[in-house]
Amino acid sequence: MDLIKQERTPGPERRPDGHGEHPGYLAVAVRLPVRLVVLALVVPARLLWDALVLAGAFLWRYALHPLGRALGWLGRTLVVVPVQWLAEWVLVPLCRAVLWLLSALWRGTDWLLRTLVVTPLAWLYRAVLTPLGHGVQWLWARALAPLGRGVGAGLAWLLRVCVLVPLSWLWTQALLPVGRGLGYALYWTLRLLVYYPAVGVWRWLLVPLGRVLAVAGREVVDALGHAWRIAGRISRAVGRFLGAAFALLFVTPVVWVYRTVCTPVGHLVRDALWRPAARVAREVGHGARQALASVREGARQARADVRRMLFGARPERTAVPRASAGPPHTGAPRAAGRRASGSPEPGDDPRRTLVRSKTALTKD
Repeated sequence: MDLIKQERTPGPERRPDGHGEHPGYLAVAVRLPVRLVVLALVVPARLLWDALVLAGAFLWRYALHPLGRALGWLGRTLVVVPVQWLAEWVLVPLCRAVLWLLSALWRGTDWLLRTLVVTPLAWLYRAVLTPLGHGVQWLWARALAPLGRGVGAGLAWLLRVCVLVPLSWLWTQALLPVGRGLGYALYWTLRLLVYYPAVGVWRWLLVPLGRVLAVAGREVVDALGHAWRIAGRISRAVGRFLGAAFALLFVTPVVWVYRTVCTPVGHLVRDALWRPAARVAREVGHGARQALASVREGARQARADVRRMLFGARPERTAVPRASAGPPHTGAPRAAGRRASGSPEPGDDPRRTLVRSKTALTKD
């Protein structure tokens, strides 16, 4: 009963007619069954509404938004960029050429009109029509205007005597009294046959029925609002229950398996397999790099021996020290001469091979 009790604000409740504070026996009798029926109908609708809202938010975020971005990129790539290129490189030059052509055509047409039409018409107006108009104006002012005024005055007198005076007498003496009588009779006929029955139906039938329907409608609307709020609470409770059930049946076992099984197994694999394998891979890579360096050094020594056998040893070059460079360095030119002549350095062994090189692969 507390769930269907209406939350009311402090203060007296108005009746539908606004003349008292008591809600009325009809409202009290209708309120409880209407709220029960509306609550039973609204709860499934509210659950369905919340489910649809959640599904719509999920669909919009993970489906429609990426799809919209993809469609926007596709539309820009396939439509906007080609249209911009077409407008910039085809339509704009074409429109400029068409405008230039129309401008040239307009200038030519204007010149032809001025030459063939405007100039002859202007000469005809100045030389022929203007003197002719002045003559007609003088004739009208001297002869036709007084004659026209006399004829107009005669026609106006005839119209007044023959038309206006008889029509005025007929309106005031015949039509106006008959119209008044017909209007008075029509007024009382409509008042007796339409107005009084309509007032009676409105006052004794429609007004009470409207008050009853207003009370019922107000109670239905209040019940709908109250049931919608209660359905929202029920929907939230169902959602919390489903969330708790999902967490208990799925999330908690997954977290427990991750923490209890996957994490120790992962640490074991990392410590027992991955780190030793990575260490061995690093040592193998280091050894391979040293082996490749030894092979390159042997190849370099072989090339130097072949070059020395074919072309002979190169003479050593003496480096000339610069005045501002400080004391000469004697070690660098000698090393350069030894490298140029192909002679082995003190630390180099020309007989060094992959077997004798001390690398990570061969040293004990």
